[in-house]
Amino acid sequence: MFPAASLLITLVLALVVSANPIVVNDSPVKLPLARRLNTTSVHNLIRHDLARAKYLRARGQAVAQGQTLDAADAAAAAVINESVDNQVVTYIASVGVGSPATTYQLIVDTGSSNTWVGAGTQYKVTGTSVKSSNKVSVTYGSGSFSGTEYTDTVTIASGLVIPAQSIGVASSSSGFSGTDGILGIGPTILTQGTLSPATSTLIPTVTDKAFSLGLITGNQIGISFEPTTVEDVVNGELSWGGVDTTKYTGTITYTPITTTSPASFYWGINQSIRYSTSTTILSSTAGIVDTGTTLLYIATDAYNRYRTATGAVLDNTTGLLRITSTQFASLKSLFFTINGATFEFTANAQLWPRSLNTAIGGSASNIYLVVADIGTTTGAGLDFINGYAFLERFYTVFDTANKRVGFATTPFTSATTN
Repeated sequence: MFPAASLLITLVLALVVSANPIVVNDSPVKLPLARRLNTTSVHNLIRHDLARAKYLRARGQAVAQGQTLDAADAAAAAVINESVDNQVVTYIASVGVGSPATTYQLIVDTGSSNTWVGAGTQYKVTGTSVKSSNKVSVTYGSGSFSGTEYTDTVTIASGLVIPAQSIGVASSSSGFSGTDGILGIGPTILTQGTLSPATSTLIPTVTDKAFSLGLITGNQIGISFEPTTVEDVVNGELSWGGVDTTKYTGTITYTPITTTSPASFYWGINQSIRYSTSTTILSSTAGIVDTGTTLLYIATDAYNRYRTATGAVLDNTTGLLRITSTQFASLKSLFFTINGATFEFTANAQLWPRSLNTAIGGSASNIYLVVADIGTTTGAGLDFINGYAFLERFYTVFDTANKRVGFATTPFTSATTN
């Protein structure tokens, strides 16, 4: 038999281990991401992004005014008064659900926080599937889904298998053809009001759950995207629990989540933008970083200053700004100042990939810009959206634990891909 003192120590150690789960992965778990251009909805490039921007702004404003999130969703949906098809550019992750796992192709979205399947490939019930008493529904501005909440095993990679993760199983969805659902990695508060009748219940995101179980070392994710000139390619990576030091250069600059509403309800930050050495485009203000948005959106007054600085004109066919070859030759960099650090967004980075011009309904010989008008003037509380066009040039860290976002340069920051 164990001496009494030894037994007491053993029991205490067991309780400590139980309260602090053993971390399995000392290094981040890496998930490849595939970039996909949806050529069936190219005419919606601007319309999709603007519908999403309107929804995110209206939803955040409603929450700031004290409405519940389900009421906020209704208020936000009311401002979207046009039909928009599926997202034009998406980054897709292959995620397993169940045991044995069925693989689903899910859109990676930092602007929402529910993970759900069933838009395409139907959900398959296995021995790990547990149906809850809740219904679940989410509106996205450019799509929606409704269905039932389950808990199930979610396989991110061979080294990251998350048991009893809450997921939505869609019985109906719109705006998601070609994909199976969403991998939501936004702030957890965005899940409030998505369940019924448990409307006040927050749903831990996949990242939250993995961290709480000790499966990853940090409650954060790092995302690497790369610019490309082809319609479909695996050229991104999501690292769970930490950063992938092979994907960025220099050091990571972190900035706290902004306190300005409605950007503060998302991965919102403060930044300023200038053109060339001294032309102010956007004074320091709040906006968001969003993988669900394709282009780089700035407030209307800032957009007008950018048009003047570049000499660009609006192309009525694509809705994008257009410049001539001569104007491109003299196009200067944009400089983003974030928490004291400056990030250069080169002339080439400001271009829509020219090899993909016809894929968005444009002319192969034209030169289009990725900077677009968000539709409201500075001071709306969400004055910019750094979408894929920005994120493909900088490594980005979404740090839930420390309520901050990080940025670093990459080998592709100054690429001439476009």
